[in-house]
Amino acid sequence: MAVFIEAIVTAVRLMAEGSPELWNIIGVTFHVALVSTTFGIVLGAPMGFVMGASRFRGRSVLIALTNTAMAVPPVVIGLVVMMVLSRQGPLGPLGLLYTVDAMSIAQTLIAAPIIAGLTSAAVASVPYKLRLQARSLGASRVHEAFLTLKEARLGVVAAVAAGFGAVVRGVGAVLMVGGNIEGQTRVLTTAIVQEARRGDFGLALALGVILMTITFGLNGLITWYQHAGERWERGANA
Repeated sequence: MAVFIEAIVTAVRLMAEGSPELWNIIGVTFHVALVSTTFGIVLGAPMGFVMGASRFRGRSVLIALTNTAMAVPPVVIGLVVMMVLSRQGPLGPLGLLYTVDAMSIAQTLIAAPIIAGLTSAAVASVPYKLRLQARSLGASRVHEAFLTLKEARLGVVAAVAAGFGAVVRGVGAVLMVGGNIEGQTRVLTTAIVQEARRGDFGLALALGVILMTITFGLNGLITWYQHAGERWERGANA
């Protein structure tokens, strides 16, 4: 129990001291997470909406592929991206390997299927009769799409939160394509692995506490938004 208390004290001390190295690690961590989550939304959310709201030939196969992609180990995605970005790879001349950009690419490939799969499930859960009713009232396809997204918004927000969580806690992919270079590509998860390998479990656990604290704060904001609609409805009916 003492080691956990010491880790929390160390985490508070590190945050209070404002170590440039620590803040650089935190900055890189959330830069990669936010960029990859954003691109994951751009790629995954439209695909998820189409899979959830439409019926077309090959839909079941596409959903199965998306669900399979959600379960692919991050280290495998990191290996594929590493091979593509290596000197012998097709994108080798770009010199992206062992950079923050390479980490963002790998993490985007992790986030996009998760966001697509969960968005598809959220959109598919919207009653089809509601959409038919909107059409009967003269709603255009665009209005129908916005209505569907409005009804599925809590599930879509959960999909984004899941995508963000997957990339911010990832270690395998970022370690393979980023290299854990101090001051450049080191993130909280790879720093935890490094300190644990050194035997400094207290510092590793302290970094874990910092990661969990920041992630809890962001997820707290997402949860607040998810329940904001319920609070508004209760207030309007009071």
